[in-house]
Amino acid sequence: MTYSGPGPLPSADVPGAVPEAVLAVDSGGSGLRVALAPRGGPASAATVPRTSREPVRTGARGIDAGHLLEQLLPIARRLLADAGGAEVRAVAVGTAGLATLGDDLRDRLPGALARELGVRRVALVADAVTAYAGALGARPGAVVAAGTGLIALGTDLTSWHRADGWGHLLGDCGGGAWIGRAGLEAALRAHDGRPGGSERLLARAEAMFGPVTGLPGKVYPRPDRAAVLASFAPEVAACAADDPVADGILRAAARHMAESAAVVCPASGEPRVALTGGLFRVGEPLLAPLRRELARQVPQARLVPAEGDPLYGAVRITLALANDSLTLPDDEHLLHVVTEMSE
Repeated sequence: MTYSGPGPLPSADVPGAVPEAVLAVDSGGSGLRVALAPRGGPASAATVPRTSREPVRTGARGIDAGHLLEQLLPIARRLLADAGGAEVRAVAVGTAGLATLGDDLRDRLPGALARELGVRRVALVADAVTAYAGALGARPGAVVAAGTGLIALGTDLTSWHRADGWGHLLGDCGGGAWIGRAGLEAALRAHDGRPGGSERLLARAEAMFGPVTGLPGKVYPRPDRAAVLASFAPEVAACAADDPVADGILRAAARHMAESAAVVCPASGEPRVALTGGLFRVGEPLLAPLRRELARQVPQARLVPAEGDPLYGAVRITLALANDSLTLPDDEHLLHVVTEMSE
């Protein structure tokens, strides 16, 4: 069964019955994506997502539950109306920063969803877990999620294990900002005449940012400096075939990624490793050394393609929650399930 909306959700009940559905949310730096799926269908039966381009604010108590609800509830009601007045049986909200910034969400969101949508089962999910569920489903293994930052998450289905994800100043080793910063350092070394510089990266940096003497002023004051650094990562990859410095940066990034995967991946059985996130769009200059490093550092695992993205993972989690088949480990900070709540 496939469904790509709009229109009523298919119902397994008697004709005329209100269909039962689940709601999946993916909240991140680029805004909100929300999809509806029939409770009795596969994750692939979810509707085409509706979106909000406004990122959810962060306040004194972390991610602002009120601001998330302001965006989510109108979208949810439109999806439910388009689906013929479906009733929501479970909601999974995947969001960046839940582990460290999720106090307000944990306190307010389940009750508000019960009051506004009548839902009694809610999963609050870190974006790394939705990435995992989207890529591998409920299987033991590890996922390396790499974009501007980098985090590795693994499970043996009894507990979660995390490595890195500490931000561009303290970690995220091998991620987009890490690669971009290393590439810009090599450009500045070439400008100064110091060892380890790259004239090719210097030319790329000046084409992108202007004279490198002005580069600190274009990076340090920016609140989105990690994204600015990461924007140079594709330039490093583009130089790697003909530039040993750029190639060395990507090989080092691959080594860091594999190190993180190795410490979170189950040591026994036949675990899988998947890669997800926008950084991997740079292609073979990064993927080729990463495959070699994974084979060396995580020999027990099998590298497999990611099956889907974080929103797909949120759909999988909410379907499992609604159907009493959720086997991913419960964790207050990573995958927190609430089934009894007051309105």
